[in-house]
Amino acid sequence: MRYAQPGTPGAVVSFKDRYGNYIGGEFVPPVKGQYFTNTSPVNGQPIAEFPRSTAEDIDKALDAAHAAADAWGRTSVQDRSNILLKIADRIEQNL
Repeated sequence: MRYAQPGTPGAVVSFKDRYGNYIGGEFVPPVKGQYFTNTSPVNGQPIAEFPRSTAEDIDKALDAAHAAADAWGRTSVQDRSNILLKIADRIEQNL
């Protein structure tokens, strides 16, 4: 099966020009504001810019995870399972 290059007519995938770190339920820029360009191994063209994360970004992510841990831990096993299944469904829809 052949796929159209992202961002071209017929493509099933599109990319933003720049992405942030996903922390605390939202995309945020890296603390030091540094990004790197990821290029396609197929044609050598830039795909998008991604955060060049540092220890400070990791600390922010850990703080968010620790803040959410109690609520997630109080969520029933069945509810957690349903949430994870919905995430898996979304991933499959976007393959």
